[in-house]
Amino acid sequence: MKIVWSALALSRMNEIMDYISLDKPDAARKWAENLFEKIENLQLFPKSGRVVPELKRADIRELIYGNYRIIYKIQLESTVILTIRHGKQKLQDQDIDE
Repeated sequence: MKIVWSALALSRMNEIMDYISLDKPDAARKWAENLFEKIENLQLFPKSGRVVPELKRADIRELIYGNYRIIYKIQLESTVILTIRHGKQKLQDQDIDE
């Protein structure tokens, strides 16, 4: 299954990397590498994440990665990474870039 990134998800990832790199540039790079590895697993196991509690939709799921939530949508031939949020931030409708 193909992985597709939304513009919002890419923007959030870059914001998080920029924040981490303020203190530890190497840690930011490692964080991103591990993030990509985790997301690559969705190619084989798209249903491995849980249903997002706020949305209760079987097609929109999340993976937990450290303090972050990777929100994604399962489609027929692809998995779309919708956004990445800190676990303490409430998910808003505008955070789902479908």
